[in-house]
Amino acid sequence: MEKTNPIYVTQPSLPPLEEFIPYLEKIWDSKILTNGGPFHHELEEKLCDYLGVKHLSLFTNGTIALVTALQALRIAGEVITTPYSFVATAHSLLWNGIKPVFADIDPISLNLDPTKIEAAITPNTTAIMPVHCYGRPCDVDAIQRIADNYNLKVIYDAAHAFGVKRKGESILSCGDLSVLSFHATKVFNTFEGGCIICPDAKTKQHIDHLKNFGFVDETTVVAYGVNGKMSEVNAAFGLLQLQHIDKALDKRRQISDRYRELLADVKGITLLPESTDVLSNFAYFPILVEPVYPLSRDALYQKLKDKNIFGRRYFYPLISNFPMYRGLVSAHHDNLPVATEASLKVLCLPIYPALEIEEVTYISELIAN
Repeated sequence: MEKTNPIYVTQPSLPPLEEFIPYLEKIWDSKILTNGGPFHHELEEKLCDYLGVKHLSLFTNGTIALVTALQALRIAGEVITTPYSFVATAHSLLWNGIKPVFADIDPISLNLDPTKIEAAITPNTTAIMPVHCYGRPCDVDAIQRIADNYNLKVIYDAAHAFGVKRKGESILSCGDLSVLSFHATKVFNTFEGGCIICPDAKTKQHIDHLKNFGFVDETTVVAYGVNGKMSEVNAAFGLLQLQHIDKALDKRRQISDRYRELLADVKGITLLPESTDVLSNFAYFPILVEPVYPLSRDALYQKLKDKNIFGRRYFYPLISNFPMYRGLVSAHHDNLPVATEASLKVLCLPIYPALEIEEVTYISELIAN
Protein backbone atom coordinates (compact mmCIF):
# COMPACT_ATOMS: atom_id res chain seq x y z
CA MET A 1 0.00 0.00 0.00
CA GLU A 2 1.31 3.44 -0.92
CA LYS A 3 0.74 6.21 1.62
CA THR A 4 -0.17 9.74 0.54
CA ASN A 5 -0.92 11.16 4.00
CA PRO A 6 2.07 11.42 6.35
CA ILE A 7 2.43 8.97 9.25
CA TYR A 8 4.25 10.34 12.29
CA VAL A 9 5.71 8.59 15.33
CA THR A 10 2.78 9.78 17.39
CA GLN A 11 -0.34 11.84 16.94
CA PRO A 12 -2.59 13.41 19.57
CA SER A 13 -5.44 11.21 20.71
CA LEU A 14 -8.55 13.30 20.05
CA PRO A 15 -12.01 12.25 21.27
CA PRO A 16 -15.03 13.37 19.22
CA LEU A 17 -15.34 17.16 19.21
CA GLU A 18 -19.02 17.03 20.16
CA GLU A 19 -18.07 15.39 23.46
CA PHE A 20 -15.85 18.36 24.37
CA ILE A 21 -18.45 21.07 23.73
CA PRO A 22 -20.43 20.53 26.99
CA TYR A 23 -17.22 21.01 28.99
CA LEU A 24 -16.50 24.29 27.22
CA GLU A 25 -20.05 25.48 27.82
CA LYS A 26 -19.68 24.84 31.55
CA ILE A 27 -16.43 26.80 31.61
CA TRP A 28 -18.05 29.71 29.77
CA ASP A 29 -21.03 29.68 32.11
CA SER A 30 -18.93 29.49 35.29
CA LYS A 31 -16.46 32.17 34.13
CA ILE A 32 -13.74 30.17 35.96
CA LEU A 33 -10.86 29.75 33.54
CA THR A 34 -7.96 28.83 35.84
CA ASN A 35 -6.65 29.09 39.45
CA GLY A 36 -7.83 25.67 40.59
CA GLY A 37 -11.34 25.59 39.20
CA PRO A 38 -13.84 22.72 39.48
CA PHE A 39 -12.51 20.74 36.48
CA HIS A 40 -8.97 21.08 37.83
CA HIS A 41 -9.97 19.55 41.17
CA GLU A 42 -12.05 16.86 39.51
CA LEU A 43 -9.19 15.83 37.23
CA GLU A 44 -6.77 15.58 40.16
CA GLU A 45 -9.17 13.29 42.00
CA LYS A 46 -9.94 11.08 39.00
CA LEU A 47 -6.29 10.79 38.00
CA CYS A 48 -5.41 9.67 41.52
CA ASP A 49 -8.06 6.96 41.26
CA TYR A 50 -6.99 5.85 37.79
CA LEU A 51 -3.25 5.87 38.46
CA GLY A 52 -3.49 4.29 41.90
CA VAL A 53 -1.76 7.13 43.75
CA LYS A 54 -2.91 9.15 46.77
CA HIS A 55 -1.97 12.71 45.85
CA LEU A 56 -0.96 14.64 42.75
CA SER A 57 -0.68 18.27 41.71
CA LEU A 58 -1.55 19.32 38.16
CA PHE A 59 0.77 21.61 36.20
CA THR A 60 0.72 23.61 32.99
CA ASN A 61 3.41 21.30 31.54
CA GLY A 62 5.85 18.61 32.55
CA THR A 63 8.93 20.83 32.39
CA ILE A 64 7.61 23.32 34.95
CA ALA A 65 6.60 20.32 37.05
CA LEU A 66 10.21 19.03 36.98
CA VAL A 67 11.57 22.45 37.89
CA THR A 68 9.12 22.70 40.78
CA ALA A 69 9.76 19.17 42.02
CA LEU A 70 13.45 20.00 42.45
CA GLN A 71 12.55 23.23 44.22
CA ALA A 72 10.06 21.45 46.49
CA LEU A 73 12.78 19.08 47.75
CA ARG A 74 15.34 21.92 47.97
CA ILE A 75 17.77 20.08 45.71
CA ALA A 76 21.14 21.77 45.12
CA GLY A 77 24.70 20.85 44.20
CA GLU A 78 24.92 17.90 41.79
CA VAL A 79 22.24 15.53 40.50
CA ILE A 80 23.02 12.29 38.69
CA THR A 81 20.87 11.80 35.61
CA THR A 82 20.75 10.16 32.19
CA PRO A 83 21.98 11.66 28.91
CA TYR A 84 19.45 9.47 27.07
CA SER A 85 16.31 11.57 27.44
CA PHE A 86 14.52 14.66 26.20
CA VAL A 87 16.38 17.87 27.02
CA ALA A 88 13.77 18.97 29.60
CA THR A 89 15.23 16.45 32.05
CA ALA A 90 18.59 18.18 32.29
CA HIS A 91 17.23 21.67 31.58
CA SER A 92 15.16 21.48 34.77
CA LEU A 93 18.41 21.07 36.69
CA LEU A 94 20.06 24.10 35.09
CA TRP A 95 16.97 26.20 35.78
CA ASN A 96 17.54 25.44 39.47
CA GLY A 97 21.25 26.17 39.38
CA ILE A 98 22.06 22.45 39.76
CA LYS A 99 24.97 20.72 38.02
CA PRO A 100 23.89 17.67 35.98
CA VAL A 101 26.19 14.67 36.26
CA PHE A 102 25.57 12.17 33.47
CA ALA A 103 25.84 8.43 34.06
CA ASP A 104 25.60 5.73 31.43
CA ILE A 105 22.54 3.60 30.69
CA ASP A 106 21.83 -0.11 30.78
CA PRO A 107 22.10 -1.71 27.27
CA ILE A 108 18.89 -3.73 27.70
CA SER A 109 16.46 -1.29 29.32
CA LEU A 110 18.14 1.93 28.07
CA ASN A 111 17.43 3.35 31.53
CA LEU A 112 20.01 4.75 33.94
CA ASP A 113 22.40 1.95 34.96
CA PRO A 114 22.48 1.65 38.78
CA THR A 115 26.08 0.40 38.71
CA LYS A 116 27.09 3.64 36.99
CA ILE A 117 25.13 5.80 39.42
CA GLU A 118 27.19 4.78 42.43
CA ALA A 119 30.46 5.51 40.63
CA ALA A 120 29.25 9.04 39.83
CA ILE A 121 28.44 10.05 43.42
CA THR A 122 30.58 12.81 44.93
CA PRO A 123 30.33 14.80 48.19
CA ASN A 124 28.24 17.34 46.22
CA THR A 125 25.64 14.82 45.05
CA THR A 126 22.19 15.46 46.53
CA ALA A 127 19.80 13.53 44.29
CA ILE A 128 19.27 11.11 41.41
CA MET A 129 16.93 11.92 38.52
CA PRO A 130 16.30 8.75 36.51
CA VAL A 131 13.94 8.54 33.52
CA HIS A 132 11.50 5.70 32.82
CA CYS A 133 12.58 5.71 29.17
CA TYR A 134 9.77 4.93 26.71
CA GLY A 135 7.63 4.22 29.79
CA ARG A 136 9.77 1.17 30.64
CA PRO A 137 10.44 1.10 34.42
CA CYS A 138 13.90 1.77 35.79
CA ASP A 139 15.48 -0.66 38.25
CA VAL A 140 13.72 1.21 41.05
CA ASP A 141 14.82 -1.19 43.79
CA ALA A 142 18.52 -0.83 43.02
CA ILE A 143 18.22 2.94 42.64
CA GLN A 144 16.42 3.25 45.98
CA ARG A 145 19.09 1.16 47.73
CA ILE A 146 21.77 3.51 46.44
CA ALA A 147 19.74 6.56 47.45
CA ASP A 148 19.22 5.18 50.96
CA ASN A 149 22.90 4.31 51.36
CA TYR A 150 24.05 7.80 50.41
CA ASN A 151 21.09 9.78 51.79
CA LEU A 152 20.04 11.02 48.35
CA LYS A 153 16.64 12.11 47.06
CA VAL A 154 15.14 10.43 43.99
CA ILE A 155 12.98 12.34 41.52
CA TYR A 156 11.70 10.27 38.61
CA ASP A 157 11.13 11.87 35.25
CA ALA A 158 8.12 9.70 34.46
CA ALA A 159 7.02 11.72 31.42
CA HIS A 160 6.44 8.52 29.41
CA ALA A 161 5.08 6.35 32.24
CA PHE A 162 1.38 7.21 32.51
CA GLY A 163 -0.48 4.20 33.88
CA VAL A 164 2.58 1.93 33.99
CA LYS A 165 2.56 -0.67 36.76
CA ARG A 166 5.24 -3.01 38.09
CA LYS A 167 4.25 -6.07 40.08
CA GLY A 168 0.72 -4.66 40.22
CA GLU A 169 1.78 -1.32 41.76
CA SER A 170 2.03 2.07 40.10
CA ILE A 171 5.59 2.88 39.07
CA LEU A 172 4.74 6.50 39.92
CA SER A 173 4.86 5.81 43.66
CA CYS A 174 8.60 5.12 43.56
CA GLY A 175 11.16 7.63 44.76
CA ASP A 176 10.45 10.88 46.57
CA LEU A 177 8.53 12.45 43.67
CA SER A 178 7.52 11.42 40.15
CA VAL A 179 6.70 13.81 37.32
CA LEU A 180 4.35 13.10 34.41
CA SER A 181 3.96 14.96 31.13
CA PHE A 182 0.56 15.43 29.52
CA HIS A 183 1.92 16.96 26.32
CA ALA A 184 -0.16 16.43 23.17
CA THR A 185 2.08 13.57 22.00
CA LYS A 186 1.83 11.57 25.22
CA VAL A 187 -0.34 8.50 25.90
CA PHE A 188 -2.64 10.69 28.01
CA ASN A 189 -2.70 14.37 27.11
CA THR A 190 -4.35 17.63 28.11
CA PHE A 191 -3.02 19.51 25.03
CA GLU A 192 -0.21 20.77 27.31
CA GLY A 193 0.11 19.71 30.92
CA GLY A 194 1.77 17.58 33.53
CA CYS A 195 1.69 16.69 37.21
CA ILE A 196 3.79 15.81 40.23
CA ILE A 197 2.90 12.65 42.12
CA CYS A 198 3.12 13.50 45.83
CA PRO A 199 3.65 11.02 48.70
CA ASP A 200 1.43 12.84 51.19
CA ALA A 201 -1.00 15.75 51.62
CA LYS A 202 1.62 18.03 53.20
CA THR A 203 3.95 17.69 50.22
CA LYS A 204 1.08 18.31 47.81
CA GLN A 205 0.09 21.47 49.68
CA HIS A 206 3.67 22.77 49.48
CA ILE A 207 3.84 22.01 45.76
CA ASP A 208 0.43 23.64 45.20
CA HIS A 209 1.84 26.80 46.78
CA LEU A 210 4.97 26.68 44.62
CA LYS A 211 3.02 26.39 41.36
CA ASN A 212 1.01 29.51 42.25
CA PHE A 213 3.83 32.00 42.88
CA GLY A 214 4.18 30.79 46.47
CA PHE A 215 0.79 32.17 47.52
CA VAL A 216 -0.82 30.60 50.59
CA ASP A 217 -3.72 33.03 50.70
CA GLU A 218 -4.63 36.41 49.25
CA THR A 219 -1.89 38.31 51.09
CA THR A 220 0.70 35.67 52.06
CA VAL A 221 3.58 34.48 49.87
CA VAL A 222 5.90 31.87 51.39
CA ALA A 223 8.22 30.92 48.49
CA TYR A 224 9.47 32.19 45.14
CA GLY A 225 7.15 29.94 43.17
CA VAL A 226 6.25 30.00 39.50
CA ASN A 227 3.02 30.19 37.53
CA GLY A 228 2.57 26.50 36.83
CA LYS A 229 -1.20 26.15 37.11
CA MET A 230 -3.24 24.09 34.66
CA SER A 231 -6.19 25.90 33.05
CA GLU A 232 -9.78 24.70 33.18
CA VAL A 233 -9.80 24.04 29.42
CA ASN A 234 -6.81 21.70 29.73
CA ALA A 235 -8.31 19.98 32.77
CA ALA A 236 -11.64 19.51 31.00
CA PHE A 237 -9.91 17.90 28.05
CA GLY A 238 -8.08 15.61 30.45
CA LEU A 239 -11.38 14.50 31.99
CA LEU A 240 -12.67 13.66 28.54
CA GLN A 241 -9.45 11.82 27.65
CA LEU A 242 -9.78 9.64 30.74
CA GLN A 243 -13.07 8.29 29.39
CA HIS A 244 -11.22 6.95 26.31
CA ILE A 245 -7.83 6.03 27.76
CA ASP A 246 -8.37 2.28 28.19
CA LYS A 247 -9.49 1.93 24.57
CA ALA A 248 -6.45 3.93 23.43
CA LEU A 249 -4.07 1.76 25.47
CA ASP A 250 -5.58 -1.39 24.03
CA LYS A 251 -5.06 -0.11 20.47
CA ARG A 252 -1.45 0.72 21.30
CA ARG A 253 -1.00 -2.84 22.57
CA GLN A 254 -2.38 -4.24 19.31
CA ILE A 255 0.02 -2.10 17.29
CA SER A 256 2.98 -3.14 19.42
CA ASP A 257 2.05 -6.81 19.12
CA ARG A 258 1.83 -6.51 15.32
CA TYR A 259 5.24 -4.85 15.06
CA ARG A 260 6.75 -7.56 17.24
CA GLU A 261 5.18 -10.28 15.14
CA LEU A 262 6.47 -8.87 11.85
CA LEU A 263 9.89 -7.59 12.93
CA ALA A 264 10.98 -10.35 15.33
CA ASP A 265 13.03 -12.23 12.74
CA VAL A 266 14.36 -9.32 10.68
CA LYS A 267 18.15 -9.60 10.68
CA GLY A 268 19.79 -6.50 12.07
CA ILE A 269 16.69 -5.16 13.84
CA THR A 270 16.68 -5.46 17.64
CA LEU A 271 13.48 -5.09 19.64
CA LEU A 272 13.62 -4.12 23.31
CA PRO A 273 12.52 -7.06 25.48
CA GLU A 274 9.19 -7.10 27.27
CA SER A 275 8.89 -7.73 31.01
CA THR A 276 6.27 -10.12 32.34
CA ASP A 277 5.81 -8.21 35.61
CA VAL A 278 5.20 -4.83 33.95
CA LEU A 279 1.87 -3.45 32.77
CA SER A 280 3.03 -1.31 29.85
CA ASN A 281 1.38 1.71 28.26
CA PHE A 282 3.11 1.11 24.89
CA ALA A 283 4.11 4.77 24.75
CA TYR A 284 6.75 4.24 22.05
CA PHE A 285 8.00 1.48 19.78
CA PRO A 286 11.79 1.82 19.48
CA ILE A 287 13.93 -0.46 17.34
CA LEU A 288 17.72 -0.63 17.26
CA VAL A 289 19.25 -0.78 13.79
CA GLU A 290 22.36 -2.95 14.09
CA PRO A 291 25.45 -2.87 11.82
CA VAL A 292 24.39 -6.11 10.09
CA TYR A 293 21.17 -4.54 8.80
CA PRO A 294 21.49 -3.69 5.09
CA LEU A 295 20.95 0.04 5.73
CA SER A 296 22.33 2.40 8.32
CA ARG A 297 19.89 3.77 10.88
CA ASP A 298 19.81 7.13 9.10
CA ALA A 299 19.34 5.49 5.70
CA LEU A 300 16.36 3.52 7.04
CA TYR A 301 15.01 6.73 8.57
CA GLN A 302 15.26 8.37 5.14
CA LYS A 303 13.73 5.36 3.34
CA LEU A 304 10.65 5.59 5.55
CA LYS A 305 10.56 9.36 5.23
CA ASP A 306 10.54 9.07 1.44
CA LYS A 307 7.36 7.01 1.88
CA ASN A 308 5.77 9.72 4.08
CA ILE A 309 6.50 7.76 7.26
CA PHE A 310 8.26 9.97 9.76
CA GLY A 311 10.08 7.90 12.36
CA ARG A 312 12.04 9.62 15.09
CA ARG A 313 15.63 9.12 16.20
CA TYR A 314 14.58 9.40 19.82
CA PHE A 315 16.96 10.08 21.62
CA TYR A 316 19.50 11.52 19.22
CA PRO A 317 21.63 13.49 19.83
CA LEU A 318 22.25 12.75 23.50
CA ILE A 319 21.55 15.61 25.91
CA SER A 320 25.25 15.52 26.77
CA ASN A 321 26.11 16.49 23.17
CA PHE A 322 24.29 19.83 23.28
CA PRO A 323 26.42 22.98 23.73
CA MET A 324 25.27 23.79 27.27
CA TYR A 325 26.27 20.31 28.51
CA ARG A 326 29.13 18.98 26.43
CA GLY A 327 31.74 20.87 28.48
CA LEU A 328 30.93 18.77 31.54
CA VAL A 329 33.43 16.02 32.36
CA SER A 330 30.57 13.53 32.72
CA ALA A 331 29.31 14.41 29.21
CA HIS A 332 32.36 12.94 27.44
CA HIS A 333 31.40 10.06 25.17
CA ASP A 334 34.02 7.81 26.83
CA ASN A 335 31.91 8.06 30.00
CA LEU A 336 28.74 7.18 28.09
CA PRO A 337 29.55 4.38 25.62
CA VAL A 338 26.20 2.56 25.90
CA ALA A 339 24.11 5.72 25.61
CA THR A 340 26.23 6.89 22.67
CA GLU A 341 25.78 3.59 20.82
CA ALA A 342 22.02 3.50 21.51
CA SER A 343 21.56 7.05 20.23
CA LEU A 344 23.19 6.04 16.93
CA LYS A 345 21.02 2.93 16.51
CA VAL A 346 17.57 3.90 17.78
CA LEU A 347 14.57 4.61 15.60
CA CYS A 348 11.07 4.98 17.06
CA LEU A 349 8.28 3.76 14.80
CA PRO A 350 4.76 5.23 14.61
CA ILE A 351 2.40 4.10 17.38
CA TYR A 352 -0.86 5.87 18.24
CA PRO A 353 -4.53 4.84 18.48
CA ALA A 354 -5.56 6.16 15.05
CA LEU A 355 -2.84 4.17 13.27
CA GLU A 356 -4.40 1.33 11.31
CA ILE A 357 -3.02 -2.21 11.62
CA GLU A 358 -2.70 -2.26 7.82
CA GLU A 359 -0.38 0.73 8.10
CA VAL A 360 1.67 -1.07 10.75
CA THR A 361 2.00 -4.00 8.37
CA TYR A 362 3.09 -1.68 5.56
CA ILE A 363 5.75 -0.01 7.73
CA SER A 364 7.04 -3.39 8.91
CA GLU A 365 7.27 -4.71 5.36
CA LEU A 366 9.30 -1.66 4.31
CA ILE A 367 11.74 -2.39 7.12
CA ALA A 368 11.88 -6.14 6.44
CA ASN A 369 12.48 -5.74 2.73
